[in-house]
Amino acid sequence: MQFSPFQTGLPCRIGFVQVPGYSAISAFCAIEPLRMANQLTDRRLYDWTLLSCDGEPADASNGLRTSPTRRFEHDDEFDMVFVCAGVRVKQACDRRLLGWLQHLARRRVPLGGLCTGPYILACAGVLDGYRCTVHWEHISSINEKTEFPNTIFSSKLFVIDRDRYTCSGGVAPLDLMLNIIDRQCGTELAASVSEEFIHDRIRGVGDAQRVPLRARVGPSQPKLLEAVALMEANIEEPLTLSELAHYVNISRRQIERLFRTHLDRSPTRYYLELRLKRAREFLLQTSMSILDVALACGFSSSPHFSKCYHDHYALPPSEERRRQAAQTQQATPMSTSPVSIPHADRED
Repeated sequence: MQFSPFQTGLPCRIGFVQVPGYSAISAFCAIEPLRMANQLTDRRLYDWTLLSCDGEPADASNGLRTSPTRRFEHDDEFDMVFVCAGVRVKQACDRRLLGWLQHLARRRVPLGGLCTGPYILACAGVLDGYRCTVHWEHISSINEKTEFPNTIFSSKLFVIDRDRYTCSGGVAPLDLMLNIIDRQCGTELAASVSEEFIHDRIRGVGDAQRVPLRARVGPSQPKLLEAVALMEANIEEPLTLSELAHYVNISRRQIERLFRTHLDRSPTRYYLELRLKRAREFLLQTSMSILDVALACGFSSSPHFSKCYHDHYALPPSEERRRQAAQTQQATPMSTSPVSIPHADRED
């Protein structure tokens, strides 16, 4: 996004459309970083407005209602608009809302969706040709091929694809907004906002949702679930495919077919990704050396581990750790900062 409140001197105007049954935690995790960015800089970097189809506050999934809320209009002027949804999202696809989203898309207003909000965006056709994400509980219920053949759904925490911002929900909108603040206002402010919320790491576009395997494949595949449980329990000393098949009591061919059918990858590939994910957790959350991380995750050498890590995450382990260290350092306000951060009268 080219818009920058620091450069223009004008606040970034963001509309949050709340549909019935929306996730309150997702909506508030998106709004609160904007409030804190304003508070830390003592400037109106962001303005936000709560919207609904009829102008009345919508009931969140927990029964809360937030106000003031007003009705969206075709002559509204927003720099970004997010759809906040949650349970019963298919019943929340109001024709007035779909038409308004199409109107905004024609005007090239950046659009986003939180939790199940991306489903509403997809129904409006404004995600055609885009990548997006949605909460893991709803990934399996969306038939991409028949409902949205021109939209690519992923299990990422959030996805920023050009002028579309989609997020899986829960507390993930906090990370999405911190990334937006980073892009618009700079890394130091984003890190300071993160620090205010006791958020130890700003997750990025490469982070995936933790989608429980049972939720993805259902309980009707006990052999697959058993095989994956064995993989997760044997990270440091990986089992061979023959050993896995033996312990699960099926043939190698059967176990390969199960992984291909339900996880769209070979068991060897799935096992490698599990080990790399564990390695990334060690790199970001511990002070273990890269060699120790490699050995703890079943890699025979540091060079082999680094190559596999780079192939999967598009950067070597050393660079991953360097970025983490830089982010931690930037979280401490410096005297040369262009951002004025008051230390008194703060609201937590």
